Amino acid sequence: MFVVARAPLHAPKQENALLAHAVNLLVPMSTDDGEFHGPSIGEFFPGPLLFEDTPFEINRIMLVRFVAVAALLLLFWLGTRRMRVVPGRFQSVVEMGLDVVRVNIAEDLLGKKDGKRFLPILTTMFFMVLFMNITGIIPFLNIAGTSVIGVPLVLAIVSYITFIYAGVRKSPKNFFKNALFPAGVPWPVYIIVTPIEFISTFIIRPVTLTLRLMMNLIVGHLLLVLFFSATQFFFFTAPGLFKLLGVGSLAFGLAFTLFEILVAVLQAYVFALLTAVYIQLAVAEEH
Repeated sequence: MFVVARAPLHAPKQENALLAHAVNLLVPMSTDDGEFHGPSIGEFFPGPLLFEDTPFEINRIMLVRFVAVAALLLLFWLGTRRMRVVPGRFQSVVEMGLDVVRVNIAEDLLGKKDGKRFLPILTTMFFMVLFMNITGIIPFLNIAGTSVIGVPLVLAIVSYITFIYAGVRKSPKNFFKNALFPAGVPWPVYIIVTPIEFISTFIIRPVTLTLRLMMNLIVGHLLLVLFFSATQFFFFTAPGLFKLLGVGSLAFGLAFTLFEILVAVLQAYVFALLTAVYIQLAVAEEH
C-alpha cells in the first residue's frame, strides 16, 4: 500500500549501518559517496534470501518472523515442560506473563466464564505481537515482524472473526440486527445510522487494528535507522567538529531504543485489549 515500484533486490545502506551498530558502533563502514542517506520505505521491502521467485520466497523480514515465533515457542516450552506447584524462577516469569493477559485483559473485561473461553486466543495475540515487535531492537534482526502489513492484517482478521463468532454464538438471531439497528432510534433515522454502524463496526475496526500496529512499528524503525545511521555518518564521515554531532544522535538513538521497548509492549497490550473489548461488546446482554 505504500510502494508501487518493486524494491531493489539488495539490502539498503541504512540496514547495513544499523546492523553494524548492533555489533559495534565504533567500527567504521565505507560509504560510496561520502554523503548521508536517510532511511526510506525501501527498508521494509528487502530482497529475497531463499527460494527466490517461488511461492515460498523468504526475505529478511520473513526470517525475523520465523525467529520470533521459534523464540516464543521455545520460551513457553522451557517454562511449562516441568510445571511445579511451587514454581521456580523461570516458571514464575512465564506465569506472570500469562497472568497479565488472564487477569488484566480476559477476566477484567469478559468475566471468568467468557474470559476463560477466549483466553487462548487473547494470550496468543498478546505474545505473538510482543515477540514480533521486540525484534525491532534486537541486534542482527533490527526490524519488527509487524512492520509489514501481513502479520498485522492476519491478526486483525482473526480478531474480527472472533468478534463475529462471539456475537453470533451469543445471539444468533439478534447479533447483526442489534449491531446495525440500535434500540431506541426512530425508524427514519436508521437510514443514516445503519450505514454508519456498519462501517464503524464491521470495516473500521479491522482496518484500525491493522494500521495502528503496523504504523507504530514502521515509524519506530525509521527513527532508529535515522539516528544510528546519522551517528555512523558523523563519527566516521563528517569532517572536523561535525563529528561531535554523533554524540547527540547516539544519545537520541539509545533513548528511542528504550522508547521502542515500551511501544512494543504497549502495542501488544492494546491489540489484545481491543480484541477483548470487541468480544465483550459482542456478548453483551443486549445482543
